[in-house]
Amino acid sequence: MFPYGTRGKNDFDRMGTDPTDTISPDEAGSQTSGAGAFEHMLLIFPPISKPCEPPAGIARLAGMLKANQLPCTVWDANLDCIDTVLQQPRAWTEKRYRDAARQSQKNIQRLKDRATYSNPDRYILSVKQLNLNLEKSGEPFQVKMGLADFEHRRFSPVRKSDLLVAAEHPETNPFYPYLKERLLLLLEKEYTDAIGFSLIFLSQALTTFAMIGILRKTVPEIKILLGGGLVTSWLRNTGTENPFPGWVDACIAGPGEKALMTWYGRMEASWSYGIPDYSDFPDSKYLSPGRILPYNLTYGCFWRKCSFCPESAEGNPHCTASPDPPLKGLQALNQSTRPDLIHVLDNAIPPAFLAEMGRGEPIARWYGYVRFSRELEDADFCIALKKSGCVMLQVGLESGNQKVLDGMNKGITIQSATAILKNLKAAGIAAYVYLLFGTPHEDETAARQTMAFVLEHAPAIQFMNAAIFNMPVRSSESDRFRTQPFYEGDLPLYTDFEHPAGWHRRKVRDFLDREFKRHPAIAEILHRTPPVFTSNHAPFFLPAFHRLAGR
Repeated sequence: MFPYGTRGKNDFDRMGTDPTDTISPDEAGSQTSGAGAFEHMLLIFPPISKPCEPPAGIARLAGMLKANQLPCTVWDANLDCIDTVLQQPRAWTEKRYRDAARQSQKNIQRLKDRATYSNPDRYILSVKQLNLNLEKSGEPFQVKMGLADFEHRRFSPVRKSDLLVAAEHPETNPFYPYLKERLLLLLEKEYTDAIGFSLIFLSQALTTFAMIGILRKTVPEIKILLGGGLVTSWLRNTGTENPFPGWVDACIAGPGEKALMTWYGRMEASWSYGIPDYSDFPDSKYLSPGRILPYNLTYGCFWRKCSFCPESAEGNPHCTASPDPPLKGLQALNQSTRPDLIHVLDNAIPPAFLAEMGRGEPIARWYGYVRFSRELEDADFCIALKKSGCVMLQVGLESGNQKVLDGMNKGITIQSATAILKNLKAAGIAAYVYLLFGTPHEDETAARQTMAFVLEHAPAIQFMNAAIFNMPVRSSESDRFRTQPFYEGDLPLYTDFEHPAGWHRRKVRDFLDREFKRHPAIAEILHRTPPVFTSNHAPFFLPAFHRLAGR
C-alpha cells in the first residue's frame, strides 16, 4: 500500500501505476465495498527497515485520505519496535554484546548528533554496536536481525507456508509482546475497521504476517489490505490476485491510492491526491542527525530499457506521483516542514524534472537517483542543480566496459560517464556510484576494466556500492540461459543462472573480496560509504553538513 521499494542496489522506493495496477474489493473476494466502506483506517509500516526517516508510502496515503476527509492513523511500527528493543536493559554474558547493550542509548544519541558524521570511525562503531544489540536480542527466537535485516534461521519470507506459520504463531516473533500491546491500544483508541500494511522489503515479511496473525486472533472481523513493493513483485511474478486468502482481504499491486479509494467507493474524478502527511511521525526518534523528508516525483522508471531490470520484468509503468505538478507538492512540503534533507525516491529523476529543479527556487538540501543522461554532461546544468540544493546524486554505472553496458541496454557511454563524474565533482555534488558485477554480459576481463575505471575516477567518486547481480525471475532474457531456483520458495524474486562465460557468483565474490575491495583507493571509498544506512546517511558526511555541525 503502497509504494514499493527496492530489492537491490537502490536505497529508495520503486513505484509504478496505471488503472490496471489495482485490485478491486470484489476481485479480492471481499464483501466490503461502496461509499463509506471504512470508518477509520490504520496504516502500518512494519519492521525491519532502516529507521532513519519516516515511511513515504503510508505518509502519501495518509495525506490523500485526510485531503478527502477520510480519517486514518499512521504507525511506523518499524521505528517503534527497533527503538523498544534498543532501549531495553540487557545483561549479556559475552563482552562485545554486553558493551553494545551498555552503550546503546549513547549510540542512539550519536546517530542523531551531526558532529558524529565528521568522525567516521565513531559513526561506524555506533552502527556496529546497535546492530550487535539487535542481533543478540533476536537469538532466542532463531532470528538474526539488525538495523536493516531480519532473517529467520528456519523460515523464509519467500515461502508462503512459512509466512502462514508466522501468522499462526505470532508469539515466536521477537517483537510479539510489544506489537500485540501496541496494536490493541491503537484499536481501542480509535474505532478501526481496516488496516493497511506497507510491505516493501523481505526483512519485513515475517513480522508483517505475525502482526496479521495477532489481528486475526483478536479482531477477526477487521479488514486487512496488503500492499507495497514486495507484494507487487509477488503478484506480478506468481500471476495471483491474493496468495493469502483467509488472512488478507486484498493484495494490491503498485501504489495504493486508486485501490484504496475504490474501497471507499470513490470515483477518481471525485477525490484529491493531496500531498504526503508527515505530521504524525515522531521526528526525534529517527536515527538521523536531522529531519529527512522522503518524496516521490514519479513512480517507476522513465528509461525502462535495461535488461534484467525488475521494473521491466514486472511490467511496471512510469508516471508522475499525482496529477498535480510534482514539484509544486515538493515545494509546499519543503515550506511547511522545513526538513534538513530531502530524499527524492524516484528510481531515476527524469531530466525534465532535474531541469525544472535547477531553474526553480532553492529547496532544502536534497539527493536522489539519476541516470547518466546527456543533460548532466553540461557543466552549467550541474551547477544549477547544486544551487537548487542538490548535495548528492546516486548514479548507476554498473560497469566500466562499454560492451557490457551495451549488452545491458543501459543507454550510456563510458565517455559520458567520465564527463558527468567530472562535472559533478566540479559543481560540488557528491557522486554515489553503483556497480553490478556478474551480469551475463560480463566476464573477468570486463570486471577488471570496471575496476580500472573506478581507480581512474576515484577522486570523483565519494561513495560506492559494489553488488553481485541477481536475475529477476521474470526477466525477458532469462530464457536465454539455463536457470535454476535461487532459493526454495513459491514467492521467488530471483533465479540463479548458468553464466555463459563461467563468471559465476563464487568467482565474482572472490574477485570482489580478494582484489577489488582491497585496493587502497577503492578501500578508501568503501570506508567513506556508511555501513547499513548507506545512501540514506551519506549526505550527512559531506562538508555542507559538517559546517552546520560547527566543524
